[in-house]
Amino acid sequence: MTETIVEIAGRGDGVTDAGTYVPFAAPGDRVEHGEIVARGPGYQEPPCRHFPQCGGCQLQHLTDDAYRDYCRDRIAGALAQKGFETDMRDAHLSPPRARRRVDLKALRIGKKRLIGFTREKSHQIVDMAECHVMAPELFSLLGPLRDLLDTLLPQRRTGRVQMTLTDQGVDMLLGGVETDGLDAAEALPVFAETHRLARLSIDDGYGAEARYEPQPVTITLGDVAVPFPQGSFLQATKDGEQALVAGVLEALEGSEGRALDLFAGLGTFALALDRPTIAAEAGREAILALMQAARRAGRPVEAVHRDLYRRPYDAKELTDVGAVVLDPPRSGAEAQCRQLAASAVPVIAYVSCNPGTFARDAAILVEGGYRLDWVRPVGQFRWSTHVELVSRFSR
Repeated sequence: MTETIVEIAGRGDGVTDAGTYVPFAAPGDRVEHGEIVARGPGYQEPPCRHFPQCGGCQLQHLTDDAYRDYCRDRIAGALAQKGFETDMRDAHLSPPRARRRVDLKALRIGKKRLIGFTREKSHQIVDMAECHVMAPELFSLLGPLRDLLDTLLPQRRTGRVQMTLTDQGVDMLLGGVETDGLDAAEALPVFAETHRLARLSIDDGYGAEARYEPQPVTITLGDVAVPFPQGSFLQATKDGEQALVAGVLEALEGSEGRALDLFAGLGTFALALDRPTIAAEAGREAILALMQAARRAGRPVEAVHRDLYRRPYDAKELTDVGAVVLDPPRSGAEAQCRQLAASAVPVIAYVSCNPGTFARDAAILVEGGYRLDWVRPVGQFRWSTHVELVSRFSR
């Protein structure tokens, strides 16, 4: 019996019209006895030699159109499970080689030096010879890093390499390495200077310690340079950040009064708003960085250190708030949405990285009297099953 792949499931498998799940299948593929016998219009040749072994990508075999459909369908499906639908806009896809932050594993086995993502559902490291999602500024450091790890990484110990592209260059953190001794003391600053790193930090199990930072490291959000604490959250691509910010600004268009930016982080959205804004965030270093940046830039942003899971803004505190921006972690913002549902806030821009918890929170808001006006998917984790979105709720 021949079946046809009609959609891609949440974890990336193709699903046939008869309900059969087939790994690495694309829409339109023909399947017999669970095996792909003919490729359909949704398939493309994966560009990277490491696919599908590398866990960094799950969907390189999809065309851009098929991947856009996947992003949209993930969110529409989550909303349908809650019994409602909305205006689902076309998905925005970040381009290849745009990822500006990565967290890699490293390992020395004999003379081999491995650096890369791990295999899907495995701790085995896929040694990167190429990467089609990572920014070239980050990928170019992998070769020199292999040489550095000969000095720092003990045999058969797994190390960590975290890199973020900042205003000053690459901010690098190395974990699981040994930096005692003269060789390491000499190698670290030489490596950092040679490759013009913005900062080089070491985590020896007690937190990150900067070993090289010739000038304070910043990340520009909007047009404001914000101090960047090592390891802080940052949208995966600049392109994706711009798409989300544009969506938030559109969602809030026409609203008046002060805004409330919840789970504000370093101020990705607060610093883009042209109105008095209260920005609340539980991360102490992030909110202090935002406070400092807003003060220096003369922006009307009041930064508040507040755990929104334990102390969500209640309906009384939301009085006279003209608009709310929500950008919670993957667990969503259930407690805060219950308070918003009992408030009179006229418009909410909700940014989410988890369609499931977004649908749960959307149902709470809709039950409280809001309309879900539209949703725009954003695929900034190119070729992965990780889907983000920006949306608008209004009364």
